[in-house]
Amino acid sequence: MKKNFLAVLFALALCSPTFAQWKPAGDKIKTPWGEQLNPKNVLPEYPRPIMERQDWKNLNGSWNYAITKKGEPAPNNYQGEILVPFAVESSLSGVGKTINEHQELWYQRTFDVPSAWKGKQILLHFGAVDWKADVWVNDVKVGQHTGGFTPFYFDITSALNKGNNQLVVKVWDPSDRGEQPRGKQVERPEGIWYTPVTGIWQTVWLEPVAAQHIAQLKTTPDIDKKTVKVEVATNVCSPDKVEVKVFDGKNLVAKGAALNGVPVELTMPEDVKLWTPESPSLYNMEVTLYKDGKAVDQVKSYTALRKFSTHKDKNGITRLQLNNKDYFQFGPLDQGWWPDGLYTAPTDEALVYDLKKIKDFGYNMVRKHVKVEPARWYTYCDQLGLIVWQDMPNGGRGPAEWQMHKYYDGADAIRSAASEANYRKEWKEIIDYLYSYPSIGVWVPFNEAWGQFKTPEITKWTKEYDPSRLVNPASGGNHYTCGDILDLHNYPGPNLYLYDPIRATVLGEYGGIGMALKGHLWLADKNWGYVKFNTPEEVTNEYIKYADHLLELIEKGFSAAVYTQITDVEEEVNGLVTYDRKVIKVDEPKIKAINQKICNSLNK
Repeated sequence: MKKNFLAVLFALALCSPTFAQWKPAGDKIKTPWGEQLNPKNVLPEYPRPIMERQDWKNLNGSWNYAITKKGEPAPNNYQGEILVPFAVESSLSGVGKTINEHQELWYQRTFDVPSAWKGKQILLHFGAVDWKADVWVNDVKVGQHTGGFTPFYFDITSALNKGNNQLVVKVWDPSDRGEQPRGKQVERPEGIWYTPVTGIWQTVWLEPVAAQHIAQLKTTPDIDKKTVKVEVATNVCSPDKVEVKVFDGKNLVAKGAALNGVPVELTMPEDVKLWTPESPSLYNMEVTLYKDGKAVDQVKSYTALRKFSTHKDKNGITRLQLNNKDYFQFGPLDQGWWPDGLYTAPTDEALVYDLKKIKDFGYNMVRKHVKVEPARWYTYCDQLGLIVWQDMPNGGRGPAEWQMHKYYDGADAIRSAASEANYRKEWKEIIDYLYSYPSIGVWVPFNEAWGQFKTPEITKWTKEYDPSRLVNPASGGNHYTCGDILDLHNYPGPNLYLYDPIRATVLGEYGGIGMALKGHLWLADKNWGYVKFNTPEEVTNEYIKYADHLLELIEKGFSAAVYTQITDVEEEVNGLVTYDRKVIKVDEPKIKAINQKICNSLNK
């Protein structure tokens, strides 16, 4: 009896916050930022810089977690602590466990609301939770959300207690066993398919707002008219006034107002600064909501004047244009994975590192591959000057045949009603989420033939929903004559094997030059690349050989290109940088020189 009693006491001690101490799970490689992570100060930066309020409270940090069978009630006892917002499978979560479709993941923590927020509505925000989240506050269910890539929030005011409050989140994520968009997550990772990501993977935070407040901004620039249209959505429909001010630095350059629900049209100065990767000029915005003549809510934002379009050049080749000028877009494939955080960068410094390195390499564009990033990532693209091609994360199964060397004449993929509904819902949410970020120039509904279905219909809807961007129907996929772009994939070197005289023809993926660097590998004995070399000099020479060939093909018709890829990812060793971000695997000055030559190839 005494022995059992001591065992119980020891078990309780292990679960107590005073005894438990966070440490990374597993023995895989880690980034420098992951190695130095402070678990008491996890991703403390404001998570939504394009619509910023002064007051907020970060809920990242240590939560309790439990894994139960699907359908079981909330656990009475939790199994340990998890570091939010790192997915349960990740090292930085401190857990490192894989969950299957027959299980659910539970989170629990307590929080209080600052006394200064008295009389305000309290919003509970989640940056992203993969995939289905049910949320309770003080045993009151405040909402449910499906979709692993977009932010959501609930008004939890009516569920709050004075003082301490309990927050519980239940997550179900079937990974590749389900019918939801999932990107590259699979139950059994290998090759180009990676570790699953389950649960909270972006910042969780509280925000106080007025009873009537701004809910969303939608900003549309027009460089031909030198105007900016700002659509302000509020939580309550009412005939109150919305005012928008635009600043160049601290100088007010435009001002406008309209009734709530009516877009605010702003006329910019004659000498308006246009946004380009070479000169990423941003204008600050201040949006104020008035009720009965009194300001009740205000958010800070920003915008930029730029235009993405296509146009035939003097040789009859359809080119991509930026601000009405032919502009060759060139950048790497960016999967956005981390060896220690999986979907989640360990720190904000880590998040921006890859983007700064892309600029250092001389690129002007980045293709965000079958993943969506936190809001701060897109703000950094806006600030640094990187055009973004945004993929829709794939789901479902592909058609019976993948015909990428000719226009498609086979049978499309048939997705279940649930799978199709999930795709449409989440694609719309992604576009809504990212619409106002100036750097996004191209929407990519499908990658290759992965779950590709009803391509002309999806492309048409995307173009009608957002006419301000170009639509690349299926990067390297089964080709239809729709959208703005024909996108070819070819490994390892460039090849122009199809050409479209009406749309812009681009090389959506090529390269994949691999080099396995001992001490920086996800798996020491298992790594993969399209071609593999042993030294940075060999990789650099091969890269330049492909680049020289690409320059020849630009004259013949290519209008953009994407190199695979910026970093290694798990078993893939074809990055310019190792997966742990500790070693650059090429001669950076030589790569930059040839990249800039490619980016400037149409500037004649």
